[in-house]
Amino acid sequence: MKKIVVLISGNGSNLQAIIDACNQNKINGTLSAVFSNKASAYGLTRATEAGIPALSLDPKSFESRESFDNALMAQIDAYQPDVVVLAGYMRILSPAFVSHYMGRMINIHPSLLPKYPGLHTHRQVLENGDKEHGTSVHFVTEQLDGGPVILQAKVPVFDGDDEAIVTARVQVQEHAIYPLVINWFLSERLVMRSNHAWLDGQCLPAHGYAGDE
Repeated sequence: MKKIVVLISGNGSNLQAIIDACNQNKINGTLSAVFSNKASAYGLTRATEAGIPALSLDPKSFESRESFDNALMAQIDAYQPDVVVLAGYMRILSPAFVSHYMGRMINIHPSLLPKYPGLHTHRQVLENGDKEHGTSVHFVTEQLDGGPVILQAKVPVFDGDDEAIVTARVQVQEHAIYPLVINWFLSERLVMRSNHAWLDGQCLPAHGYAGDE
């Protein structure tokens, strides 16, 4: 059985979707461990309740980002993961960390990349009057939220929407597409090659499988 390690920083709603998908045999793998940079992250409770090892490392206990990431890598590698999944992990990754897991680390970002990398995506969508929003699953590279997109899901934005409404609408789609992509990867249908995402032997377009070609 292929092994998954998930990194979180907060509530862990996408983690819960992954746990549920594993339990329903929608992911051809098992969750080996969940790590967080915050001991108070509710996602750790979700993991513990599901019988998954839940661990936290405090960045303040390390002298640098690199030393923290090196310690985290050592702990992750003890579980020998086939894929490292970022699910609301709110730390900038060091180049060494990204390089170590290149091609087997994925992230989900709440925007239709390349629009709105970074934080506060829902707020930016509302402030700019966008009528369409969404979420993107992508391979992780050193460029922040800039790795090759694998799959996107789009949602409408209506007059009168606020951040909470938009966030909830996007999360429904996140919980559907993230387990799907993880299963593609663990089933060896999905690879990163030459800084592009490939699915079933086909190079995906810039916006991923669900993008407009």
